[in-house]
Amino acid sequence: MSLTDINSRIAAAEKAAGRVAGSVRLIAVSKVQPAERVEAVLAAGHRLFGENYVQEAQGKWPDWRARFPGVQVHMIGPLQANKAKVAVELFDAIHTVDRPSLAEKLARLAETRGTCPDLFIQVNTGAEPQKAGVLPEETDAFVASCRAMSLP
Repeated sequence: MSLTDINSRIAAAEKAAGRVAGSVRLIAVSKVQPAERVEAVLAAGHRLFGENYVQEAQGKWPDWRARFPGVQVHMIGPLQANKAKVAVELFDAIHTVDRPSLAEKLARLAETRGTCPDLFIQVNTGAEPQKAGVLPEETDAFVASCRAMSLP
């Protein structure tokens, strides 16, 4: 399916759901994809991508950002605290803030840098012990804690 087809389906779904046109954004997940495939999507005009490995993103996105203006890259996989510094420098958003220690590390890095990527809290809605994420009953307190640290 082409990018044009996918965007047409998204537009139709927005309309059918009564959503504002353009309110749904497609994050193309580029992890483990061949460079040629990602570059074809970039050449077609798509500018929002997701990666789940810091090292993989670090190896390819600086060059692609230079060649394709307007690119945004989101961290969509689990983030280890020891890779947080690279992540805040590389990603426009981090989707997997799932524990207080990571939030604290991100807050320190944001304070040092003077800026922070958009952050999304991962909630373990099924309260499954083998899954990451803040438990539903702890979410309000976790959000309040993040806001107190001035995290976006």
